[in-house]
This record gives sequence, C-alpha cells and structure tokens, in this order.
Amino acid sequence: MKFLISAKRASPILLLTFIFLSSLNLDAQTSPVLLEIADRYWMQPDVAYNKAGGVVTKLDVWYPRDNDKPTPTVVYIHGGGWIFGQKEGAVYQFLPYLEKGWRVVNVEYRMVSDAYAPGAVEDTRCALRWIYRNAAQYKFDTSKIVLTGHSAGGHLSLITAMLPFNSKFDNRCFADAAFGEPEMKPAAVVNWYGITDVNDLLEGSNQKNYAVMWFGSLRDRDELAKELSPLTYVNKNNSPVITIHGDKDSVVPYSHGVRLKEALDKEGVKNKLHTVKGGDHGMFTKQQYVDAFEEIWPFLEANGIK
Repeated sequence: MKFLISAKRASPILLLTFIFLSSLNLDAQTSPVLLEIADRYWMQPDVAYNKAGGVVTKLDVWYPRDNDKPTPTVVYIHGGGWIFGQKEGAVYQFLPYLEKGWRVVNVEYRMVSDAYAPGAVEDTRCALRWIYRNAAQYKFDTSKIVLTGHSAGGHLSLITAMLPFNSKFDNRCFADAAFGEPEMKPAAVVNWYGITDVNDLLEGSNQKNYAVMWFGSLRDRDELAKELSPLTYVNKNNSPVITIHGDKDSVVPYSHGVRLKEALDKEGVKNKLHTVKGGDHGMFTKQQYVDAFEEIWPFLEANGIK
C-alpha cells in the first residue's frame, strides 16, 4: 500500500490539502492530486511495536520512495480525549510533514476501552523507544525527531518527550542505558492545544468527562494525574516546544497553553505559544491553519530541524 504528497517547497495551500481532498467528488474522474498522492510515498501499515494487557499496539511508517537517507521524522499521536479515535483518521494532520519530505510514524495506543490511565502514556513511550531502536532500518534521523498531536495527542506528545529516561511508565518496554541504548530526547514538540495539567480537568470548573473517564475508579487518581501532567516535568533540559492553542477553546482550556509557556520560560526552555484568536478546539479557519504552520516551520528550523 502506498501514498504520496508532493515534497516540493511547502505552500499554504498544500498545507490544507486535507480540506481540498475532503471536498472532491469521488464519483468523478480520478483527481490528479490523488494520483500524485499514490506515487510519491510508501506506507508500511500496522507495524506491531508492543503488547500490553492482551492488546497489540501498532503504528504506520510513511517514507519517501526516492530518499533512502535518514530524514527528520515526525511522530504523530492522535487525539480523542484518551477515550476514542484511531490513527487512520488522523492522516490529514501530518500531510504538511510529508510535503516537506519527512518520514512519519503514526501511532496508535490503548484507549479507555482497553486500559485506564496510564496505559496511553506507557504505549506512546514504548512507541518512541521503538523508533529509536529501529532508526537504522527505517532511516529515522534520531537527532531530528519531532513529536506532535492534537488535544490528547498534544498531551501525549508532551509527556512522552518530557518523562525522564526509564521512568516507571517505561516498564512495559524497559531499557538500560548501561547496554548502550541512548536516552530518548526528541528534538522538539509541536503541541496542538494539548492538556498540560490533568488534575485541572478532573474536578472543579474545568472538569471534563473524558478526563474523568480515563481514570475510572482508579485509586490515588489525583496523584497519578499529577504524574501524567507535562507541567510536572518542566525543567531546563526539556526539548523545545511550540504550542498552538485557541483562546476560546471549550475542550482544553487556553490556560493550559499559557501555563506551559510560563513554566518553560522560567526554566529557560526554548518555546513559543501561538494563540489562535477566537479559536475553539481545533475548529480553525484555513487561514488560521496556514498562520500556525508559518510559525511552526521557522521554530523548527531555528532549533536545527529542516
């Protein structure tokens, strides 16, 4: 199975290819855009990277057919409040990176139907370790690994990048640096309106049903929520972070992006908060998406990723 998107110089219009594709009349003659998509990229689907609780977790690897050299690699983690969603439904979110000629790893993880917290975090940490372990085979440039995701995927991108090497959430795919396995430190995180303080969503004015459902009736819920909050792990050694967040977000409060920026600033971590004025939870206009990527690319390039 193979797919493609042009790897020519990125343009705002192609950044929004998913909007165009969704409007195509599939009963009409095959679109040249779809033919191009089918010619440029290979995709290896459903590569098993771990097994936990009887569930085999999988990922897809996208790579350009005409480049066998290591390239920047974006790790995409889908959203859905840790309770729904699937990797196959998130393809349009990482088309801009394919357009740049990057490799892409599209990750699935256990949701609440298969595992309460911290299952999703355990899985994405294992997925990241799989990427480092298999970098030579798939030509991932481990000096240019970028984690990204929307909403819960933003949270998982942040926490996966920030957790210390061999934290207790790594126990399902434990590694020992003494045996030569490098510490996993992504080059950057592109955080699209991700949760940064999980406790904030469990009770009070910002309580959200998806957060409550993720923990179910677990004991010591508040303590675990703190351990799963990116804000808990902010320190001077964090990877650079760019956050895109609407200031009218009704699902993940805008304050989560603001507080993350303040904490990163205090520690001297390179970061940026791009505020989408009037933006709700990802319901941005075409121009707002374009504007966001016009902030993302320079931020990544300034941190040595291009």
